[in-house]
Amino acid sequence: MTDGSQNILIVEDDKPTRDLISRYLRDHQFSVDAVANGKEMDRYLSKDRVDLIVLDLMLPGEDGLSLCRRLRTDSTTPIIILTAKGEDLDRILDLEMGADDYLAKPFNPRELLARINAVLRRRSSGLATGATAARLKFQGWTIDLRLRELRDPQGAQVPLTSAEFDLLQAFCERAGRVLTRDNLLSMTRGRPGASFGRSIDVLVSRLRRKLDRTEESSVIKTVRIGGYVFTPVVEEA
Repeated sequence: MTDGSQNILIVEDDKPTRDLISRYLRDHQFSVDAVANGKEMDRYLSKDRVDLIVLDLMLPGEDGLSLCRRLRTDSTTPIIILTAKGEDLDRILDLEMGADDYLAKPFNPRELLARINAVLRRRSSGLATGATAARLKFQGWTIDLRLRELRDPQGAQVPLTSAEFDLLQAFCERAGRVLTRDNLLSMTRGRPGASFGRSIDVLVSRLRRKLDRTEESSVIKTVRIGGYVFTPVVEEA
């Protein structure tokens, strides 16, 4: 990384694709580095900070889903998956591994740029300077909207991906209201539509695993009409 711009790491084994993405993002004022596989990615991340990772699904050696799963064990850096597979189940699996978004090949570089900007905008929306951080609390949990942090009742920080945080924020700001999948998609990923409905189900499942002590006492209830409701009372902290 050579300047103060946001740094994108491309992990893509196909050199023409890697070079095309790198040139296009540099033309749009990003600092970009590119590697061809997981080992090179690990070496890079051990010495440099990145703001977002564009990760190809089909890589030699350790594949993109395995890398994404491993990254999510100790990092909340946004990840956008590139995949040549078009089936919904593949896309949902991408999200299950912790990706913030995905894009099917072949794609227009303009769409990738739009996805990157959207993810980075969501992540940084609460980091602007200004008044004291807005915080919400429910059942002993605290969500800091400026720092984009969640802390459990014991005060420990709970790692959330960018997409998980956006979903939790949407629920907290509309607690007690029934929200359909399209509602939640519009509030978080900005792409409502039936073809993406199951991705919300995956995100809800991930969020439940982090919030719920037992399956029977879930704070996110499923509603028969095809939506969800966040049941706790949410207050300003």
